[in-house]
Amino acid sequence: MVGNEVKNPASEVDVAELSFRLRGLLVGTAVGDALGLPAEGLSRRRTQGRYRGQWRHRLIFGRGMISDDTEHTIFVAQCLLCHPDSPERFARRLGWCLRGWLLSLPAGIGFATLRAIGKLWLGFPPRSSGVYSAGNGPAMRVAIIGAFFAHDAERRAAYVAASTRMTHTDPKALIGATVIAELAAWTVRERLTEPPPLDTFLTLLRRCGSGDRDWQSLVETIAQAARDQVSVAELAERLGLSRGVTGYIYHTVPVVIYAWFRQGGDFRSTLTAVLDCGGDTDTTGAIVGAIAGAMGGEDSIPADWRTGVADWPRSLPLLRTLADRLAAVIATGQSAAPVRYFWPAIPLRNLLFLLIVLLHGLWRLLPPY
Repeated sequence: MVGNEVKNPASEVDVAELSFRLRGLLVGTAVGDALGLPAEGLSRRRTQGRYRGQWRHRLIFGRGMISDDTEHTIFVAQCLLCHPDSPERFARRLGWCLRGWLLSLPAGIGFATLRAIGKLWLGFPPRSSGVYSAGNGPAMRVAIIGAFFAHDAERRAAYVAASTRMTHTDPKALIGATVIAELAAWTVRERLTEPPPLDTFLTLLRRCGSGDRDWQSLVETIAQAARDQVSVAELAERLGLSRGVTGYIYHTVPVVIYAWFRQGGDFRSTLTAVLDCGGDTDTTGAIVGAIAGAMGGEDSIPADWRTGVADWPRSLPLLRTLADRLAAVIATGQSAAPVRYFWPAIPLRNLLFLLIVLLHGLWRLLPPY
């Protein structure tokens, strides 16, 4: 457990404020995911050569679509609505969401997540379905847990652990996920509009992985970068990520949280700084989009970036409805029905998405290199 705060009484909850933060988080996730997706897997040099100028949607006819990063966040949000008081029931429902998701023919599924879902289908319970991996999966879907349990450290830790161990069992995966959840919780709890002082920021980071030497070393690297006032790209260089941010959680999380801190809460510059690093850009974009969006709200996200997300049935209106319903559940303490959408369309949407991704991949084989 990180921190010693307790859950606020319902009478102290500002539902409008919660909706503001949660909408920013969920829409920010989708925007970062969709903007980063076309450049996923490209080196920093190739990313900068191919995508010149300001970042904009480039997947298909100037529009963008979401990937697994946003989809997993939606699953977690829906499960929180149904089971805000039991991490065990939350995990069981999330397990079934992931089983169904695999049947819908998703593109680009991570190997660790694929193996874990396979174990779920074989009958393994969520507490033992994970595989030993420190990939990005747990970090990409956990910000909403942090925001939802911003005032309840004990439940926050339990739900983060339940979500993480379902797919990834390396302790580093839990530490990385905990960091993202704690930043989201802190942002919502303290109503942050700008990053905190450096020493306060570093104290939180150290607590999240107090027993892990590798994590403590990463925190010191972040601390020195902040004191030197280096750019996000320069921090990535110091971490050995000159070719791009990898799918390893101890590469992704330091870059993402440093961008959040360094760019002062400005959504455009924060997301741009992360995407410019190249590599696993849809996931890094989704994670930093979540925590930056939670700070500034949906209106802090450039309008063209929001309107450019052209996806259905998991759309931005769905995310806004989810955010509002989550805020109501936090305020009342009562569970709610999941937000309904036309899920039978998902396999057809995914087939179209796969075709678009394949065509885009062929286009990326062309110069410039």
